[in-house]
Amino acid sequence: MMAATADDIKRLREETSCGVIDCKNALEEAKGDFNKAKELLRKRGLEMAAKKSDRLAKEGRVEAYIHTGNKIGVVVEVNCETDFVARSEDFCKFTRDLALHIAALNPKFIKKEDIPAEVLAREADKEAFIKANSLLAQAFVKDPSKSIQDLLNELVAKIGENIIIGRFVRYKVGE
Repeated sequence: MMAATADDIKRLREETSCGVIDCKNALEEAKGDFNKAKELLRKRGLEMAAKKSDRLAKEGRVEAYIHTGNKIGVVVEVNCETDFVARSEDFCKFTRDLALHIAALNPKFIKKEDIPAEVLAREADKEAFIKANSLLAQAFVKDPSKSIQDLLNELVAKIGENIIIGRFVRYKVGE
């Protein structure tokens, strides 16, 4: 295995928000290939999220967002396992970004499994409908290279707790 340099570890940590040891191990496993190391960390984040998904998330926070002009407002509930995490900077940033995203892209459902079968059956392009109307499947408004599910998985991997988007409501004047 190739030894990872401190600069590479620092750069990988900044780009992925993963721990120093995780970044070092990923770089060594990828034999110094930065992109391969990023992909390894992303996959590990998905694995970690799956392992934590059955744990109870009874804490969390309600985030409110009112768009400029006071014509659109969003209230979203995001749950986690502990109140410590609910007050953390990373969790709060995620909930703020999520509320802003919901205001901008107006999803109708949290996940594709929430879409009623009869609604999906009426759609010619089911995948496009899911991507447009399922919050977790949508491309993040601030970084279209990532989905909301990707952001959620990254946060679960970084924080180490199960995190669930509980519910949301979006209001628009006149609708």
